[in-house]
Formats: sequence, structure tokens, C-alpha cells
Amino acid sequence: MARKTRKKLGEILLARGVSTTEQLESAADTAKATGKKIGEVLIEQGHASEVQIAESLADQYGIDFVDLSNAEGSALVNVELVDGDIVRKHLVLPLDEQNGRIRLLVHDPTNLGMVDTLSFRLGKDIDLAIGARQQIKDFIEELGGNLTRSAQVEDVTIDKSDDRSIDTEQSIDSIDVSIDVGEDGEESKLVALAQKIIVEAVRDRASDIHVEPMEDRIRLRHRIDGVCHVRHNFSKRLQPALLARLKLMAGVNIAERRIPQDGRIKMAIADKSGGELVDIDFRVSFCPAYHGESVVLRVLRPDAVRIGLVNLGFEPDNLEIFNRIIKRPNGIFLVTGPTGSGKTTTLYSALDRLNTPNRKIITAEDPVEYNFSGINQVQVREAIGLTFPAILRSMLRQAPNIILIGEIRDREVADIAIQAALTGHLVFSTLHTNDAPSAITRLIDMGVKPFLVASSIQAIMAQRLIRILCPKCKALDPDPDYKLLKLVNITPEEVEAGEVMKPVGCINCSGTGYRGRKAIFELLRMTSDVRELAFERASIAKLREAGIRAGMRSLLGDGKIKILRGDTGPEEIARFAQIEGFNPNEISG
Repeated sequence: MARKTRKKLGEILLARGVSTTEQLESAADTAKATGKKIGEVLIEQGHASEVQIAESLADQYGIDFVDLSNAEGSALVNVELVDGDIVRKHLVLPLDEQNGRIRLLVHDPTNLGMVDTLSFRLGKDIDLAIGARQQIKDFIEELGGNLTRSAQVEDVTIDKSDDRSIDTEQSIDSIDVSIDVGEDGEESKLVALAQKIIVEAVRDRASDIHVEPMEDRIRLRHRIDGVCHVRHNFSKRLQPALLARLKLMAGVNIAERRIPQDGRIKMAIADKSGGELVDIDFRVSFCPAYHGESVVLRVLRPDAVRIGLVNLGFEPDNLEIFNRIIKRPNGIFLVTGPTGSGKTTTLYSALDRLNTPNRKIITAEDPVEYNFSGINQVQVREAIGLTFPAILRSMLRQAPNIILIGEIRDREVADIAIQAALTGHLVFSTLHTNDAPSAITRLIDMGVKPFLVASSIQAIMAQRLIRILCPKCKALDPDPDYKLLKLVNITPEEVEAGEVMKPVGCINCSGTGYRGRKAIFELLRMTSDVRELAFERASIAKLREAGIRAGMRSLLGDGKIKILRGDTGPEEIARFAQIEGFNPNEISG
């Protein structure tokens, strides 16, 4: 059954008797043609007042409406809480502040870009109330000289070219921090800015922070749920000082700008709820680019690989098979997929379950991303000869029960992994292939003998990360795209029996319609038929057929389950898995 979703503005206006169906349809057409909002069009056409639109938006978003035309509403404003320039520039009025959260009166609660910018500038979380735009504007004009400039924000100037949603290139926040060489307090301002960049990204649930020098600015982007979003633009003159500060934090050579450098940052950061501080690691990469060094900070949350196997996205049948395989005493378990598909998280989730005092676990990684108590982790250091093969040979003399190899990159590493598996060790590793059956042919192409591949591997699992629909705003799709559904092998009958949902967008998901990610899996067990085909150097197609006969569900099949259950949309699964032989041209528009 579909979850209850937020009413549309038009439905509320219709129910209140503010506008007619014909007026709403006309306004919707105009809004679509001009790019304006439907409420704005209704006001321009004289079919609704600003107060009526504001009251309806308050109803839609479940926030308070404040009427500034009467003394009761005006008395709620407390102008001393926020700098006057912010009030004038963004047409907002502060109401009250409690427990580090400030409540602002705005005329457009959907303007998430402005809310994020103000939260960044004020250093506080923001709650909203809504008022009519002209009433807010008139109130600010009446205040006149009573709006003062506070010292706490004098070092920051914000110029926004577009205040709409933060997830589009057209709505970039341009932030210009006034720091000049030799200015008093320059160092403290840079420290505050660098820390704010990192804290904001963590609270945005970003997995990566991208600081990218452009020709005329520095662009700051966050990768959230696998998708990059532009967050801010910084003045170009900040580039040398900001990059130097990040290098200092990462512990790399500040003077070196010609070659790539890698470092790490560790910071204690509290979540948005003001909870306990959590130590978070950041893996930092500096790469020389045309307009200056590009910086990427990979956010390594300590709880990211301890979310539990169930929460990774396993269906019950695959989870049961997975749990049986990882408890075997020997053999190789491979996880395949491209970079960023969640392979490390899956393997560490398995190790976390197996990490008991009676087992010795050793890993060889490049780099070591997450530190685990009770696991012996070894960092590859090519410069001093500490390579994967050298570490693995040493590992075998340490009498481990379980070995994790960050990646099988060549035949030498593959041979040692197979030797370890055949001599009584359980080996986990990753391989870069598109699907599970391809891993068998990839190892053989590396030069590993087919009989060794067939005898040493226990199972191969391919995976991809897909975005999950926001639970607070997803809605049943009354008119799904059947061309897209056919692309992911879903029939009209299955649509009727299931729950095909669509993204909507709300404050909880920053207007994207998605919040969080899970994986889709393809788990190939090495049955006797698959082993025989591997020994015979059979094609990927034959290996796949044998795997399906043994119960393997493809990435597409696993994604199909999640679509029909309403976890994600068909467009997400179509990004990674599509039915073979489908021709989009065979279905008309």
C-alpha cells in the first residue's frame, strides 16, 4: 500500500476555495512555460493573494504561518538575532532561537539553497515559519536603521545568482570570504572556513568533498548518494590559502604543487542533532590540474562498514547463501564491480561478523580505509617494496584463518590467493568485472590455470549501489513509463501487483527524491556444473546460464524486486542493469 504523501499546493488551494480548477490548470501551464512557481503565477494573475499562498504553503509543509499585518505577528520578530545584511538580502526575519537552532520567517520554504546558505553563514540549524513576501519586505523597510551589522559575519559576503534547489548547476551559492594576504586574523578565518567545509559535508551525508579550482572561482561539490551536487563557489583569490590549509591538515608537502599527493585528516564532528562527537577520517587526494590542484576528501565514517549485512540490501535468500559461504573454512570469495560500487563495505561487513577472538584475520589493503579492532591490517607501500605479493607471502607465515586482499590485480597476486585458499585459508578479495560470471574468465585471462580457478573459488558476487527513494515523500506512480519498465523486464501485470513508486522531493532529501543507498547483488555459487564449465574455458554466456540454473539472480532481477516493492525507481536500476536484447525504438513514445 502506498504511503501517505504531502498534498500538492493546487489541491490545498482548491480545498480552501481560493482558486478554481480552471485557474489552477491555466497557472500550471504558464508556470511550465515560464519556469515560475504555480503560486507566483496565481498571484500575478490575480487568482490568489500572497497571504493565501503563504497560508496554503504553511499547510502543505506543516509549518507556522505568521501574519505581520497585526501586532501579534509583529511581536514575534527578534531582529537582534541575525545580521541586518542577511535580513535585507534574503528577505528573512528571525523569530527565536533555542538549543542552537534558529527559527526564521521566510516567504518560500521550498528555497533549500537559501536555507543551506544561511545555515552555513550563521553556523546554526534552521527551522522555518512562513509569511507573505510583501509583508516581510514592508516590515524590513519599516525597521530601516534598526537593522545593524553584527561582527560575527563581517568576514563573509554571499552573492547568490539563483536561490533555487541546491542540486542543480543553475543554483550555485557563490561564497566570497574576505581574506587578503597580510590581513589580521587571516589564519583563523581560513581555519574556520576549512573546518566549516568539512563539517557541512559530513552533515549533508556526503561521501566525497570535491574542491575544484576553475578559471574564475573555486567550485565546492558534495557527492551524496553517488551523485555530485554543487554546494558553493568561492572567490578565486582564496585558492592558494585554502589549498595550503587543506594540505597542512592532511599532512602533505605544502610547497609541492607539481605531483599528486595523498594524505589523511581526522576530525571529531557532531551530527546535526548535536549528539556526541564522532572521530571521522578523511582520505585526501591532491591532483595537479590546469587551473590549480584539485582536492578530493573521501569521508570515511566509522559506522559505514558496520551497518549490518541486512541493511546492505540483501534479499533473504541471497543473505542466507552469503552467510553460509563466509563461514566456510577455506576457499575464495570474490566481490566484483566498478569503483564506488560498495565492495569494501560488503567485505568489511562480512569481516565484522567473523571477527571473533578464536579467528586470526589479516588484510592487505591499498590503502587501509577503515581501522578494525582485532584485525591485523597491512598497508601496501610500493615505494619500500611492501607490495601485495610481499605482504601475502608474509601473511601465510602468520597462520591466519581469514585473509582479505584489497584487490586481485595480476597473476602473481591471484596465484598466491589461490595457494592460500587451497591450503586451508578463507580468502576474501575484489575484482573489477561487470558481473559475476566475468570474474572466472578474467582470472583465466590473467594466466591462472582453469583447474585452479574451478577448484579454489567458492562464490563470486557482483554488486552495484542504487539510490533509495526518500521514505518521507515517495509516492505511488499512477502513470509509470512502460518503456522504462520494459527496459528492466517488468510487465504491466507485475506493475498492477506491485508498488512502483516515483521520487517527489522534500526537505528531508534536499529535493532530490532519494535518500540513502543500498546494493543490488548477483551471487554466483561454484556448483559442479559451473566448475566444469570453468575448467573447459566456457564462455561468459554459458557460465551465466549455468549460474541461473543453480538459482543465481541477476543484478537486473535483484533490482526488479526492489522496484516492485517500492524501494527504488526503475530509472535507478536501468542505470546499471537492463534486459538483454531490448530495443527502445520498438516501443512508441
